[in-house]
Amino acid sequence: MAEFLTDVETLRERARREIEKGPVTDAYGADLERVLQVLNEALATEIVCTLRYKRHYYTASGLYSEPVAAEFLEHAMEEQQHADKVAQRIVQLGGKPDFNPDTLTRRAHAGYDASADLIEMIKEDLVAERVAIASYTEIAKWLGDGDPTTRRVFEDLLAQEEEHADDLRGLLERIPQERRG
Repeated sequence: MAEFLTDVETLRERARREIEKGPVTDAYGADLERVLQVLNEALATEIVCTLRYKRHYYTASGLYSEPVAAEFLEHAMEEQQHADKVAQRIVQLGGKPDFNPDTLTRRAHAGYDASADLIEMIKEDLVAERVAIASYTEIAKWLGDGDPTTRRVFEDLLAQEEEHADDLRGLLERIPQERRG
């Protein structure tokens, strides 16, 4: 088996020389600026999703609204946790999380929705989850071994987005067919 570890003295010298880079070492194999841009797009996506779910939670009404609204609130809280994880990773990599409300919807992969109909709310949330799933899958593949920590962040988010999509699909299946139009 070939040797793989750089000698310890070289590792120590590099670590001291570029101490201001924090966790980003010579072993970092991704395009850092592009990774930070992608992370800020994901941050915007998660914030917009949080806001969409919160709006749906507060405005859901009708015969089937109580369990659906509860699901919206749960998803809103989880999307906020996603945003926090992404913002933390941006800072770890030496970037600045972009919370600018003026540009959130332009940077987000998923859209905001102001539907008034409960079924439309569920459908729009399911569409947004599917967008996040597709997007985060591509991002995780793109990161590959270049930034395994950020890839794992996206893989964790992806697993929960898939769970959200499944929850929403289940809600649609439980609402009587005649109500779904």
